[in-house]
Amino acid sequence: MASIGIPEVLLKSSSRRMPVLGLGTAASPFSGSETTKMAILEAMKLGYRHFDTATLYQTEQPLGDAIAEALSLGIVKSRDELFITSKLWCSDAHQDLVVPALQKSLDNLQLEYLDLYVIHWPVSSKPGSYEFPIKKEDFLSMDFKSVWEAMEECQNLGLTKSIGVSNFSCKKLGEVLATAKIPPAINQVEFNPLWQQTKLREFCKANDILLTAYAPLGARGTIWGSNRVMECQLLKQIAEAKGKTVAQVCLRWAYQQGVIVVVKSFNRERMKENLEIFNWELTEEETKKISAIPQSRGCLGEDYISFNGPIRTIEELWDGEI
Repeated sequence: MASIGIPEVLLKSSSRRMPVLGLGTAASPFSGSETTKMAILEAMKLGYRHFDTATLYQTEQPLGDAIAEALSLGIVKSRDELFITSKLWCSDAHQDLVVPALQKSLDNLQLEYLDLYVIHWPVSSKPGSYEFPIKKEDFLSMDFKSVWEAMEECQNLGLTKSIGVSNFSCKKLGEVLATAKIPPAINQVEFNPLWQQTKLREFCKANDILLTAYAPLGARGTIWGSNRVMECQLLKQIAEAKGKTVAQVCLRWAYQQGVIVVVKSFNRERMKENLEIFNWELTEEETKKISAIPQSRGCLGEDYISFNGPIRTIEELWDGEI
């Protein structure tokens, strides 16, 4: 399915193959539909076949337009070549709203099915609004059992080939797994050399859940992101010694850890550079040095915390994984 050069992994719960490198489409502030569409088309020409969007990002429509254009121009030969992920927003994270939310995403994308649909955050909010940040009084506790049943229904109906979660701790994943008939295929989380998620990776591996990395380069330029990954001295030294960029070292390192990577850049040269990570490798010694980097979470998720509950503190959101 993926273009030549991008390896794929098998998602056990659906037997779907997923390219290990994808293009993210979340831009803060929003880049505009035409800019987004043209960047995605450029990425397709370079060989990208895995694209990550979400209701919240406002990029489903431009991604859908880019897919339609790429198919009509023959840049992509068929829908089967693509791997498309979208996400369920908190205000739709209610049992009766999940299937309609996915159908709306499919309308925006002009597609008959998604390859992966994930719960964006482990918290629900008052139905009917797509605001960010969510008003503190609008937060509601998520009923993992009923929301996950509705996600399973999406897969059983053929509206998505696979289902997963995002920003779930080991504890919250355990709650989903306790009643799941179809286990999550993926947990998409912040992951980079400065936040290596060791505990979560081990838990996911033991339960056949693959990790997808967002912010693999530290998400600089976003509301919460920073330059700390790109400015890390050790990563700079390794990059220099190998004749690579810091970004390439980060992406190659994640790939060698068995993690799928979603990287956001609409710059053609950077998109091209991000693809050039599969024909070389980091040594055992370099990997060991990276694993010794002091760890701290970049995305604390303060926007999902509310004094009135259901999640009152950062500790509660991540269940101590901070």
